[in-house]
Amino acid sequence: MHVQELLFVVAVLMPQCLRALRYSQGTGDENCETLKSEIHLIKEEFDELGRMQRTCNADVIVNKCEGLCNSQVQPSVITPTGFLKECYCCRESFLKEKVITLTHCYDPDGTRLTSPEMGSMDIRLREPTECKCFKCGDFTR
Repeated sequence: MHVQELLFVVAVLMPQCLRALRYSQGTGDENCETLKSEIHLIKEEFDELGRMQRTCNADVIVNKCEGLCNSQVQPSVITPTGFLKECYCCRESFLKEKVITLTHCYDPDGTRLTSPEMGSMDIRLREPTECKCFKCGDFTR
């Protein structure tokens, strides 16, 4: 092994191996959390013949999962790729139904609807209340 190759192994590969080892022991910098996010919702309502009756929209605050989870890749003689991957993703661990009122409603011509029964629309969505790191691709929970 040449001096340059040896320096590469010591300077580049060793810190990566140590970092992977540290993360695999649970001392990494995971920070998967539930955060507030503003989104613009649009909902269209159609009659039984498929004609649009109204469209409603609003800017609303909902929860989202965001953050980093510890993952690692290590050499392996068993796997076909030569590497064993352990990937973890920040995802919801609990969802709660939330009712949101869309307050800006319009007819198909774009005229604002102001009557109490047509001027707003309630919709239901599920948002995360808790987030944590899960093994990527694991949808069994």
